[in-house]
Amino acid sequence: MSFLYNISIAFYTLMIRIASLFNGKAREWVKGRKDWKKELSAAFGKDDKIAWFHAASLGEFEQGRPVIEAFRRDYPEFKILLTFFSPSGYLQRKDYKGADKVMYLPPDCAHNTRYFVKSLRPVIAVFIKYEFWYNYLSALKKQDVPVFFISAIFRKDQPFFKWYGSWFRKHLQDIAHFFVQDEPSAAMLGSIGISRVTVSGDTRFDRVADILDSKYENRDIENFCRGHKVLLAGSTWPPDEELLATVRESFPALKMIIAPHEVKEERITQLTETLKTDVARYTKDTAEEWPEKQLLIIDTIGVLSSVYRYADIAYIGGAFGTGLHNIQEPAVNGIPVIFGPGYHKFKEAVDLVRLGGAFSVSNENELQECLEKLLNDHEAYKSACDISRRYMLENTGATEKIVRGLKPYLQG
Repeated sequence: MSFLYNISIAFYTLMIRIASLFNGKAREWVKGRKDWKKELSAAFGKDDKIAWFHAASLGEFEQGRPVIEAFRRDYPEFKILLTFFSPSGYLQRKDYKGADKVMYLPPDCAHNTRYFVKSLRPVIAVFIKYEFWYNYLSALKKQDVPVFFISAIFRKDQPFFKWYGSWFRKHLQDIAHFFVQDEPSAAMLGSIGISRVTVSGDTRFDRVADILDSKYENRDIENFCRGHKVLLAGSTWPPDEELLATVRESFPALKMIIAPHEVKEERITQLTETLKTDVARYTKDTAEEWPEKQLLIIDTIGVLSSVYRYADIAYIGGAFGTGLHNIQEPAVNGIPVIFGPGYHKFKEAVDLVRLGGAFSVSNENELQECLEKLLNDHEAYKSACDISRRYMLENTGATEKIVRGLKPYLQG
């Protein structure tokens, strides 16, 4: 199995290099790793105590960010290395001040991993959620570096739990500790004899709670919303936007803010054409023009999580195909959340639908009925708001559990 795994890594790397000839993202993947040995050697001194955190992409980073920042606060004597696998994560967080060095993770082939771990000499290695790179895990074991997985989720369809999974399971046995999001994940690990597990919860709850507590004012958006009910649609894709286009005629007094998942110019043009209405753009139109429009498009990144506080209802995209995006950011603001039918892999979505703080819709009629109830039934709206906020705040605390669990491995 080790031979087949290494062949697959070599083949994958070759395919990325070929793709880089005509694909920008693949080109960045290759270019960003070009001088990784020099980059790593120059980043730290020989006497530095280093904690290594790894995230696949931006979503995993945001999940691990509360832990990285709490670790920095509690253990200032450590230097922090943050690595990414995906360009989408690295390019957006390459200047992140919470780490002493941010870089790409070199491909998981044996000679890379041996050099990386021996040069870095980390005290601990922390992998966020997923990313099981088996040569890295082997190299860390040989150097007696304790490895942790945080905010992890395990499901029965993963190879660890299949009849052919003994090679994969062997690597899990070497992990110092798993901090998992839920009881089913702990049970799955227990079924293969792994007991070094803590059900710590989801660190994203802590992250969005921090955002809620932050001081943020946007007077321009506040003026756009003033005197109206507001639906804020975040991280939308074309199927979401086609559904939302039906809202304008049925609820003419309802103002909308839409922040599409991608903000490339062609996507903004497509969105504008789909909605068939006169819109204001966050980066293009002057703020004085916004209040006259029914729709404001957030055509930039970095502000969405803070803008939910100005909305009355949230719609979150992705559940018609690509996967539901972050519903915690709106929910922590104590507003109802609406999304498409593909949400069952997301525990917080399942929980909030069951409790009555979130609502899944599959078509135009269901969206219309949901909005009708939330906008016109005050008691139903207030109940959904209370449920959302209470659920979010009751599930904070994962970061503290994880950082406390790392402490025994940092002594000496």
